[in-house]
Amino acid sequence: MGFFSGVDKNTGSAETKKFHNTYAPLLADGEIIEVGFVVFRDTFLFTNKRLILVDVQGISGRQLEYLSIPYSKITRFSVRTGGAFDPEAELRIWIGSDSIPLEKKFTKEVNVYEVQKVLASRVLK
Repeated sequence: MGFFSGVDKNTGSAETKKFHNTYAPLLADGEIIEVGFVVFRDTFLFTNKRLILVDVQGISGRQLEYLSIPYSKITRFSVRTGGAFDPEAELRIWIGSDSIPLEKKFTKEVNVYEVQKVLASRVLK
């Protein structure tokens, strides 16, 4: 599936519907997936209430971890771009009073700035 650039929830895109069909059991009443991004095997889901990170684990990919982060608990975030010898970009998110951030790497094919833009629009409300 690769990278899915954010699409407004009102467009009813096929990707948004696919995310909704796949991850509907994770959603609370009245919660909708507004934007989703697939990075490597993991997925970032931005809902109207929180950020859900779907972390695919193991060689087979059968084990999944779902991390739910309310936007109000994200205290800061940063983007580190790739360089000449290390083309991967990195998104770091600090949650609550944790001093160690959650880190996610992005290949050069994925626009980390799009993910950061969506995150900023939710956190800075």
